[in-house]
Amino acid sequence: MGPQQSVFTISTSGGTFTGTNVGTLGSMDVENGTLDGNTLSWTMQMSVPMPMTLECTATIEGDTLTGSVKAGMFGTLEMTGTRA
Repeated sequence: MGPQQSVFTISTSGGTFTGTNVGTLGSMDVENGTLDGNTLSWTMQMSVPMPMTLECTATIEGDTLTGSVKAGMFGTLEMTGTRA
């Protein structure tokens, strides 16, 4: 599938967060979002191009997000982002 670009929007509340990830393959809701300092962990249910649970972890430093996504049989993928 190659690199994918999306807009990841979150709303925090204490040690948890909710949000969405919207890209060319559709929209996914954040599930089980937790915050520990500047580290975020969450899952998302992907349906296109195939059903899969994505397990995500990222660290925020200033306006930069770096992390990884466990994508089932595809292994662990890198994730990066910048604040819009």
